[in-house]
Amino acid sequence: MYIGSNPVGAKSILSSQNERFESVAKEKKFSKHRFESSKKTELEKVKKELEELLPKLGKTDIKALRSVIYQHWQKRFRKNHPPKYGGINKGFDDQEFQKFFRAIDNDRFRLLFLYQAQLGLRIGEAVRINIKDIDLEKRELTLRTEKAKTVDVLLIPTPLFQKTLDFIKANASRIEQAEGYLFFKEPDRCKRSEPYFDTNYARNAFCRYVRLAGLDSVYAESDEPNGKPGRRLHRLTTHSLRHYAITSFAKHTNGNVFLTSKFARHSNPSNTMTYINTNKQELYQQIDGAFGLSQAVGLKAKLLDRRS
Repeated sequence: MYIGSNPVGAKSILSSQNERFESVAKEKKFSKHRFESSKKTELEKVKKELEELLPKLGKTDIKALRSVIYQHWQKRFRKNHPPKYGGINKGFDDQEFQKFFRAIDNDRFRLLFLYQAQLGLRIGEAVRINIKDIDLEKRELTLRTEKAKTVDVLLIPTPLFQKTLDFIKANASRIEQAEGYLFFKEPDRCKRSEPYFDTNYARNAFCRYVRLAGLDSVYAESDEPNGKPGRRLHRLTTHSLRHYAITSFAKHTNGNVFLTSKFARHSNPSNTMTYINTNKQELYQQIDGAFGLSQAVGLKAKLLDRRS
C-alpha cells in the first residue's frame, strides 16, 4: 500500500488496520468461546444419553464401549512414555540389599522397607499398614491391593512378624495416637490430615538411604512434552524392593510363575514376568546350557586330541 508523504493519511490507515485486527481477534475469541460452550453442551448431552442407555446394556456391550473410549484416550494422551530400561535390573541384588539396609538408621523406615522387600508391597500399601489389619494369632496381614482394588491376605514371615511386635511394643502410644497406623507421621513435620506417612516422604527417605549406601545410579532421562527438561530416571526406587521380593519368591519356588503371581497379587501372570530378575551370570549360564556351548567345547577338545 502506497501512503506517500501524508502523515495524517498514514495514521488514519494504521488506525483502521488496528481496528480491523482487534475486530478479527474479538471474533476469534468469541468463536473459541462459542465452540467451547457448544462442546460442553454436547458432552452433557452425551453423558445424559449414556446414563439412560447404560442400565439397558449387557456386560459385553459395556466392555466394548469402554474399549472404544480407552483406545481414543490412549491414542490422544498416552504419548509421553519414559525410555524402556530393557535388561536393566530394577531390583536389588543380594549384596545391594544388605548395603541398603545397613545404611538405614531409623526403625520405622527399616520396618517399612522390610515389608516391601519381604511381602512385595507397593509403597502406598506399606505406609497404610494398620495394627487392625494384622491377625496376631495367624501372622496374617489383610491388604487392600492398590491396582486390582481387591482384598488380599498374606502370611507375615516369622522374623518380620517378631520385628513388628517389637516395634509395636516400643511405639505403642504413638501408634495409638495414629489410630493404629504403624508408620505414623511426625505431627510437627507434616500438616496432612492422614495419620500415616506420606508416600513422597517415604520415597525421599528411600533415596537418601540409597545415596548413603553408595547405590544411586541414573540410567536415562524421561521424554517430556513441550520441550520441558527430562527427569533423571534412577535405577533403584521404592518399587525396586517389590521387584526384589517377587524375584526372591520366584527363586524359592523354582520359577513357579502361577504361584509367584499370586504372591505378587497380579491378576495376569504375564505381568509377573517383568518383575522377575535373572542376573547376568545366571542368564549366561542358561544360554550356555541351552545352546550347547559346553558340548561344543568338549567336542572341539576331543577332535584336537585325535589330530595330535
